[in-house]
Amino acid sequence: MERKFFDALIKAIEHIDDGIHIIDASGKIIYYNQAAKQLDEIDVDKAVGRHILEVYPSLSFETSTLLQVMKTCKPMYSVEQNFMNYKGNKISTVNTSLPIVYNNKVVGAVEISKNITKVKELSEKIVKLQNELYENKSTNIKNKNMANYTFLDIIGYSKEMQKIKSLGLRASESDSPVLISGPTGTGKELIVQSIHNSSKRKNQPFIAQNCAALPNNLLESILFGSVKGSFTGAENRAGLFELANGGTLFLDEINSMPIELQAKLLRVLQDGRLRRVGASTTIDIDVRIISAINVPLNKVLELGQLRSDLFYRLSVITFEVPPLKERVEDIPLLVDHFIKKYNEKCNKFFSYISNEVLKIFMDYEWPGNVRELEHTIESVISLYEGEVIREEHLPFQFKNIRNNKKDIIIDSNSIRPLEVSLQHYEKEIIASALEKVDYNVSKAAKLLNVPRQTLQYKIKKLDIM
Repeated sequence: MERKFFDALIKAIEHIDDGIHIIDASGKIIYYNQAAKQLDEIDVDKAVGRHILEVYPSLSFETSTLLQVMKTCKPMYSVEQNFMNYKGNKISTVNTSLPIVYNNKVVGAVEISKNITKVKELSEKIVKLQNELYENKSTNIKNKNMANYTFLDIIGYSKEMQKIKSLGLRASESDSPVLISGPTGTGKELIVQSIHNSSKRKNQPFIAQNCAALPNNLLESILFGSVKGSFTGAENRAGLFELANGGTLFLDEINSMPIELQAKLLRVLQDGRLRRVGASTTIDIDVRIISAINVPLNKVLELGQLRSDLFYRLSVITFEVPPLKERVEDIPLLVDHFIKKYNEKCNKFFSYISNEVLKIFMDYEWPGNVRELEHTIESVISLYEGEVIREEHLPFQFKNIRNNKKDIIIDSNSIRPLEVSLQHYEKEIIASALEKVDYNVSKAAKLLNVPRQTLQYKIKKLDIM
């Protein structure tokens, strides 16, 4: 029975996509699955029964994660290992290695390896291109700004977005770290770029890195750079901190950064100096850090995703970007913006959305936020011809949406230009605010978070009083 169970287990392991190695106490390979064969390009019958360093000559007792866990009797989780196979190809893996203990004695080790070679190659190419852009070219190219957006590009007149624009402009006057929270798709990087482009660093580099996109060790070398020989295939290369020197480094989804790497980041922020991976000397840097998280500010510490000392270091200035469903008054403006954008891109001639579509958009939850709205407009304009975006043009997720929001009033079923619909909705909001404060214009302006003169102009223009 035990033998049958063991055989079934082996068959199941053979279908696992990750490479699996098992060695005995002497370091000889006793199991080697098909995924490992494809990864290392070594036949199973040529690997089993041989010492691991014989099969992987580019490794050593110090660099082999399997041999290290046998020596220390301590597991290693998500550790990057770099080596060359027999064909001279550089391989990068992320390994979880565990000692096998029987009767209080280490009798072997098992390792699960995930191939990150392609990911690392692409990342290295990105860093190389950034080096060429910021280091190996002329001064003008070195200082080329990679941030394209300003506060004028932030679409929306809701109270929340007006507040963000105002605070963003103030934040751009300082070099203090900024931490922005908000769901995916709300436009956090647009705000980050706007802050950079309004700051004294606007003519210096702007570099963005998503911290969730790369494994721990790879992210470390990309952020801080490396020296030749620090690991297999390593070269003398500047990291993103050095490339962003004098400018702004945006670390997106920083709450996905491994805790152990957060400690090194904290030290760099405190000291203003960094040490490349494998280096013995430090480098002075002057970089403004702006970071973003995709969970609420009050949850990130509770979830244990950020060290508390790093959180307080990063959150000198904070912004919380609301989801689109909490600022529906911005939807008509965003729709108009995206229609113009994709008309130009697709050579189409759409002018506005029908009132039925506007009401559907106002009622929809928008789980993908502004990004989902943009993709919706892009999809319709790419697929259809015409002047008006109608309900039948919408993607599948908008089918059978019930329009239950009674506070959104569209007074007819006729198709009207978007600007007319927007004015109608704006009129309803202003009238409601005035009624709430007994038609005191100053109080209504404060409630709507607009200047009194602006509100007076709109009251006159819309013929409200």
